[in-house]
Amino acid sequence: MRFGIDLGGTKTEIVALAAGGGVALRRRIPTPKDYDSLLRAVAELVTSADVELGLRGTVGMAIPGSESFAGHRIKNANTTYLNGKPLGRDLETVLARPVRLANDANCFALSEASDGAAAGAGTVFGVIAGTGVGGGVVVDGKVLGGAHGIGGEWGHIPLPAPTLEEVTVAPLCYCGKRGCLEVWCSGPGLSADFKRATGRDATAEEIAASDGPEERAAMDRLVDRFARAMATLVNILDPDVIVLGGGLSNVERLYRDLPRLVEKYGFNLGGPPRIVKNMHGDSSGVRGAAWLWPEENV
Repeated sequence: MRFGIDLGGTKTEIVALAAGGGVALRRRIPTPKDYDSLLRAVAELVTSADVELGLRGTVGMAIPGSESFAGHRIKNANTTYLNGKPLGRDLETVLARPVRLANDANCFALSEASDGAAAGAGTVFGVIAGTGVGGGVVVDGKVLGGAHGIGGEWGHIPLPAPTLEEVTVAPLCYCGKRGCLEVWCSGPGLSADFKRATGRDATAEEIAASDGPEERAAMDRLVDRFARAMATLVNILDPDVIVLGGGLSNVERLYRDLPRLVEKYGFNLGGPPRIVKNMHGDSSGVRGAAWLWPEENV
């Protein structure tokens, strides 16, 4: 049995995956407010699952950050009390078993590559576009974390081929740089772009659902920016499949318009890339955490 844990900003979830990917147990709790409380809560979730299922499961965890390979401490986490902490080592101590950690976007990509919308594909790029923009790379069923644990973090590269206007108004990102994909291609980025153009407030969902001319123009800009960004990653990775997740993955025109635009901006692709919607939705992160332990290791 494989246990996956998804550490989110407001909720922490555990699932137990049986052979073949079936869910044997699922439980959610509010995410604890401090580090020591988190360790205790995870220990309780795992030991309770052991007892309920009558066996000892492997443990993988999706985290909102990454683990540095030097020192094995957490960095870049928006759950800030994790930063600088040896979370993996501490969990192994309280659980008395090995623990595998991965960024939540990498877990999303691994889930969809293992038994989701990209099952069987060799190279998969998973995109999370919602409150922020993240990504993960899976090659032959394994997460490509990179030399510093930040593989796939395309949300913090600059918007490719910016127009003069985009250069002029490039918003400041929380990372300290201007013009990151995070501030252009996220839900809040779409809302901010719409307000700059119209002076009106609207949520990303309202903009995407409207047939008004200003809303359509905002969506045109979003899709074009996404396409430029995806063409850059396609030129580097040439993935078999790009899987979209997060709130913006529900915008159907992305699947209609992005393939031809990515082909237009990419380097001699010879055909549009395969861009698909996720299969497992909000469960992809926690399922991917469980998949950090392949079935042959269980």
